[in-house]
Amino acid sequence: MLIGEMMNFTYLIGDEDSGLAAVVDPADDADRILKEADKHNLRIAYIINTHAHFDHIKANEDLASKTKAKIVMHEKAKAMKDISVGDDDIIKIGELRMRVIHTPGHSPESICLLIDKKLLTGDTLFVGSCGRTDLPGGNPGELYDSLLRLMELDDDVRIYPGHDYGKRPYSTIGYEKDHNHALSFRTKDGFIRFMGGFL
Repeated sequence: MLIGEMMNFTYLIGDEDSGLAAVVDPADDADRILKEADKHNLRIAYIINTHAHFDHIKANEDLASKTKAKIVMHEKAKAMKDISVGDDDIIKIGELRMRVIHTPGHSPESICLLIDKKLLTGDTLFVGSCGRTDLPGGNPGELYDSLLRLMELDDDVRIYPGHDYGKRPYSTIGYEKDHNHALSFRTKDGFIRFMGGFL
């Protein structure tokens, strides 16, 4: 769902057999998210944030109060959460298994979420670009390492970013390897300079 003033993507992930679901990055408009869940006969059990920037957590409290869902964030996140997760943890949604990949750089607590061949990248990796590193806690060197880690995934893994900033709403790891300028740097120093950092 495209929600909010900053072209945020909010994702609803559900297991049809159990009827359980998670909402990833509820940017705004809890009622719209609830309507979408109702349409698919899903009960929201978790609210998962890829990071704690305000535009990704704006509807957390409203949605949690209406669903009793547990808020899940990386252990380094300072925002309110019920469950802390770390790198390589597994979040179970019915029969679905969601792997947490810690990808600091845009923020210290940034994570990506891998379900089968689908990767929710938050603000770590966009279609054609990557997250900024000039906000508090941002670190271009860490982001470089995080992006390299994502590039180790299979080329056919489909990426779903946190914002609609690209030419299309989703892409693949393989396509981004070939077309994303932020992934073209052979050295960390070059990437840091590209991101406006200082060595």
